[in-house]
Amino acid sequence: MTGLYMLDYGAGNVRSLVNAIHHLGHDITFVKDPSDIALAEKLIFPGVGDFGFAMRALHTKGYAEPLKAYIKSGKPFMAICVGMQTLFEGSAESDEPGLGVIPGKVLKFDNTNKAVPHMGWNHTDILKSQPDNNTSGQEVNYGLDEDKVYYFVHSYAAPYTEENKDWALSTTQYGDELFISAVQKDNVFATQFHPEKSGYAGLALLKSFITGTGVVDEATVTHKSPVKTEKDRFSKRIIACLDVRANDQGDLVVTKGDQYDVRESEGNKDVRNLGKPVELAKRYFEEGADEVTFLNITSFRNCPLADTPMLEVLKRTSETVFVPLTIGGGIRDVTDPDGTVHPAFEVAGEYFRSGADKVSIGSDAVYCAEKFIASGGKKTGTTAIETIAKAYGSQAIVISVDPRRVYVKDPKETTHHTVKAPQPGPNGEEYCWYQCTVMGGREGRDLDVIQLVTSCEQLGAGEILLNCMDRDGTNSGFELELIDSVRQAVSIPVIASSGAGRVEHFTEVFEKTGVEAALAAGIFHRREVPLQAVKEYVKAAGVLIRPIDTTVL
Repeated sequence: MTGLYMLDYGAGNVRSLVNAIHHLGHDITFVKDPSDIALAEKLIFPGVGDFGFAMRALHTKGYAEPLKAYIKSGKPFMAICVGMQTLFEGSAESDEPGLGVIPGKVLKFDNTNKAVPHMGWNHTDILKSQPDNNTSGQEVNYGLDEDKVYYFVHSYAAPYTEENKDWALSTTQYGDELFISAVQKDNVFATQFHPEKSGYAGLALLKSFITGTGVVDEATVTHKSPVKTEKDRFSKRIIACLDVRANDQGDLVVTKGDQYDVRESEGNKDVRNLGKPVELAKRYFEEGADEVTFLNITSFRNCPLADTPMLEVLKRTSETVFVPLTIGGGIRDVTDPDGTVHPAFEVAGEYFRSGADKVSIGSDAVYCAEKFIASGGKKTGTTAIETIAKAYGSQAIVISVDPRRVYVKDPKETTHHTVKAPQPGPNGEEYCWYQCTVMGGREGRDLDVIQLVTSCEQLGAGEILLNCMDRDGTNSGFELELIDSVRQAVSIPVIASSGAGRVEHFTEVFEKTGVEAALAAGIFHRREVPLQAVKEYVKAAGVLIRPIDTTVL
């Protein structure tokens, strides 16, 4: 359609939303000046990250008052995630006032009994309906379906109250907390979840907004009250991981190592080639992957930031993959060949604008944690973790941990956090601690995994990707002792990685450790264990999981 505009205040990944709209066969125009807002026939306002950053950007760029005037004009308006939160009067995340369109204040989730951020796939309970024979125009639920799940990633949410109940289109339960997951009234529609990252089920909502009238006849709408249940319907995630590097011919390939060695053991010993990254990512999306993670294990030191090959991989992948994308490797201060310095915050921004939803930090996280501990737990506000979190939110930062076992006969032999070893050490040792490594596992540090993850959580990280060098490529199952100790030590989501070889391993790690997600690579690439088979087995075992998306657009 013509007249469809997007208000981008400069926070994070809007490329995926643009690609989703293009996938639906429509074009969209970016608002470049406050006066452009009034030109829109329909306006979409996406947001990610920090509420205060978003509101300050709206005011600084002169968008706040034209935006309120547009909403008041009665023309169709859609907001996403933080875009929806700005419609409320304020947020506990910031002293900045909101737009004040909807009564109420956005509050932080309680992290004492669940991981925060709320990151993953969840159901909605639709509170508004219309008669089946309604022909008045825009359907009130915009295609929202209680049988589908949608992708959420947020630490703050708007509670359902008497004052805002007329706005609440749906609520969602996370742990024991009920919050508004979508709002609708007259010409306004907004979601706390990301429709552009919710597979075809999410694209169906965008299609309804774009092709419908965008204005609901409120006289046709009936309401019901939400009901809190004994248990939420939050789904566990199955993540496909693609280790990407250049082979000896200079081509980017997906590879997989055995305990971090990615070269063939025989023949020319070239980099093991398991496929092309963009094609494999699309395949995993179609097979039902809940997220796709790219780990860049090639260092492009002689390449200017703007020409980094992984940026192009992300751009192309986000054209056809409508679930969250994470990129790891190279998220640090970068110096171009001409001497131009790009701080990690700027590097992350390039990846977000190219299609990434999260960035994964490895070795630099170890260095940050070491300095944080050495300073007695003082934040400087200058680390990559802190600067990225300040602008894009903690949910945008994943800490990738590469630990290995260090065996001890007695926990008293070390000051590090120890566990009962999953198997005896070379000299019969019964205990071990997990040493953090840097440089792709090539260098060990005097830092244990619990010190790392707790420090990074305090610095602002939002998720832990927990590998294990001892399990990598073994297909012997996840390192449950390591995973359980980390899950108990932090209140942010944890992804279990390394060692999956059978469908049973996924159910085992969910049931025995309570992690929010499990990741695999080689077994999916080689089709030794199909991704769909994992989902079917986990579901049959009684674990809540996102079903294969059968939405028809």
